[in-house]
Amino acid sequence: MPSAGTAVARDQLDATFTALADPTRRAIVARLARGDATVNELAAPFDLTLPGISKHLKVLERCGIISRTRHAQFRPCHLEAGALEPAAAWIEDNRRIWAERFDKLDAHLRDLQRGPAGDPGRIPPGQPAPPEGRAPSNDRSDQ
Repeated sequence: MPSAGTAVARDQLDATFTALADPTRRAIVARLARGDATVNELAAPFDLTLPGISKHLKVLERCGIISRTRHAQFRPCHLEAGALEPAAAWIEDNRRIWAERFDKLDAHLRDLQRGPAGDPGRIPPGQPAPPEGRAPSNDRSDQ
């Protein structure tokens, strides 16, 4: 059974990916990667109302991707890049796992293509497989 800490981390990861699933929020995160910005600055490129942008900002803020501070009457948004590290680590771990699996699959397919060592239909290493439906030939006259 997963520990409470594992469940919290999983929930945080889910919230991060849910927040980043929306293209408007991804664009906001990309903009904030260049530096802090006010709500008005973040809203400028979108055909959305300020309340609409504020809803997106609240989603990002709830999962910790952004924070808002107060400077006089301005409340600039700030990217909390560290909040993206668990998502980046999860992606990298899974990329590595799938790369290893694909490497194993490639090796297995090469072994199948070559066939058993004593098989007369065995394709020598470095030689391409024959077109589908055509048996390999030991005759070298077509090369």
